[in-house]
Amino acid sequence: MLYQQIAKNKRKTVFVLAGFLILVALIGAAIGYLFAGTAVGGIIIAGVLAVIYMSVIVSQSTDVVMNMNNAREIHSAQEAPELWHVVEDMAMVAQVPMPRVFIIDDPSPNAFATGNDPQHSAVAATTGLLQIMNREELEGVMGHEMSHVRNYDIRLQTIALALSAAITALVNFAGNFWWFGGGRSSDDDDDSAIGIFAIIGSILLIILAPLAASIAQMALSRNREYLADAGAVELTRNPHGLISALQKLQNAQPMKKVAPSSSSLYISDPELNRRHKRFAHLFDTHPPLDERIARLEEM
Repeated sequence: MLYQQIAKNKRKTVFVLAGFLILVALIGAAIGYLFAGTAVGGIIIAGVLAVIYMSVIVSQSTDVVMNMNNAREIHSAQEAPELWHVVEDMAMVAQVPMPRVFIIDDPSPNAFATGNDPQHSAVAATTGLLQIMNREELEGVMGHEMSHVRNYDIRLQTIALALSAAITALVNFAGNFWWFGGGRSSDDDDDSAIGIFAIIGSILLIILAPLAASIAQMALSRNREYLADAGAVELTRNPHGLISALQKLQNAQPMKKVAPSSSSLYISDPELNRRHKRFAHLFDTHPPLDERIARLEEM
């Protein structure tokens, strides 16, 4: 079952990559049509930009994501003994290489894993997490993160993060170019109904593209959390540690500084409490904590 899930996540990587590339191409076509009257040039520019973003972020995903989240690396057990040894133990049980270990100076308890594969992975924990979690709870959290590493969830999320960043850059470019008068003149516009609808459609596509990219990231994130919770129980042989940790996370305050594009990486949504309660679950990157706890209790 576990190896089937890993293989499934690898296949998902291909589908996610294809879907995001199609979206990037559509945005490029829209930009090219609006600003140059040709979709082909826009697609070429968008493709080049996407390749650059993917090359940089995928090849250096750990450093990029850790810098985005203001994390500092620790290099030995002397700097944070309990965290280091727990990560070491969970990596050994999961049969993956020891990841790089980072700490984020933030009072809100949280943690995440990132990287391109188990050989180039890293985990991060906030100072708030280290303060409130006991050994058993910390093992549950790190077991959860090590499951993401073992299941190749980190690669899936890294690719999604890279392409989302490329989409955001394209949209920002289009907005700035339009603001400074870079759009096509009325003389160049096609006055036919097809031309008008094409212009309206291109504008809507550019506006809605970041939302589509975010929804894709959210869909990827939700289901992988349940699997990682189950994986943590498998690694620790102790569901109570993770249950207790998740219960503490239910009362956590939002993190002070977090990159929105990396919110889906964390064990619980680091921004959730900032949103209006009426729409609290509309665009969640994670399943509700009470549902995750209920599933663990059923074990």
